Amino acid sequence: MFGFGQSIGIDLGTATVLVHVKGKGIVLREPSVVAIDRNTGEVVSVGEEARRMLGRTPGNIVAIRPLKDGVISDYSVTEKMLKYFIRKVCGKFVMAPTIMVCVPSGVTEVEKKAVVDAATQAGARKVYLIEEPIAAAIGAGLDINKACGSMVVDMGGGTTDIAVISLGGAVASTSIKVAGNKFDEYIIKYIKKKYNVIIGERTAEDLKINIGCVYPRMQRLEMEVRGRHLKTGLPVNLTVNSDDILEALQEPAYQVIEAVFSVLERTPPELSADISDRGIYMTGGGCLVYGLDKLIQEKTGINVMIAEESVSCVALGTGKALENEEMLQQLDVRRRVPQY
Repeated sequence: MFGFGQSIGIDLGTATVLVHVKGKGIVLREPSVVAIDRNTGEVVSVGEEARRMLGRTPGNIVAIRPLKDGVISDYSVTEKMLKYFIRKVCGKFVMAPTIMVCVPSGVTEVEKKAVVDAATQAGARKVYLIEEPIAAAIGAGLDINKACGSMVVDMGGGTTDIAVISLGGAVASTSIKVAGNKFDEYIIKYIKKKYNVIIGERTAEDLKINIGCVYPRMQRLEMEVRGRHLKTGLPVNLTVNSDDILEALQEPAYQVIEAVFSVLERTPPELSADISDRGIYMTGGGCLVYGLDKLIQEKTGINVMIAEESVSCVALGTGKALENEEMLQQLDVRRRVPQY
């Protein structure tokens, strides 16, 4: 029966949840948004349907993101969201699934326990945790068990995780709360300051995806958006160009570069030489902002490559780690990560 003793890998992202099922690949990709009825506390919708409600709900319904900056900010809602996704993937399972969940590097024991508890309450039989840059490296097809340095920059919605990996573990790593969502916030602030117009989160994200850049484009792009004028309070149409977004994203882009430098500075010389030869691998949806790879390459002098299926790398990595018992032992997930 489908769902019997499943092995499930979950990329529990601030912006998106991806679910990998053993033998089936990635079976679910939904926004990390839940719509709740304030009066009853019941879940109205989850995922894409709830995302469409962001900023458009009546007073009794609130659409929220239960994860902030890569960690759980609303435990009960996260539990409900996980339960919904697990049931959607597994159907009615006879035996509870084994689940591996990704966490940002540098999260506290309390934050780890919150993830484990939420997954357990959502129906998991056994829960493993894996650090996002390690999962990303596995998903990108890197052999992390060699005595050779690999550098991964995993940029999601809430956090950017940077790590130098050798012999199955992170030698030097950092996690900063500057990623895709922070880019959206900077776009909103810039449009408000320059044009006196307030735009919503979804509009800012559309601008980032369609005309966004952190490195000068060959050709200037334009996009028309709608917002509310600060002085009149009336809806207005506004044409924004890629130069605007380039200016808006300078500060967060350089914060990412500073984090890359901080990890490189703490990397042993032998591994630094490996990274110089092999390059830096970028994964996650945030790395798809135009020119981020070019900017990092220009500032570090190291070749930068965006992994194939970069958005799915972390989820694919959790799946590969769960599928391979030997890899589980090599990663030492069982011993280093407490099972609750």
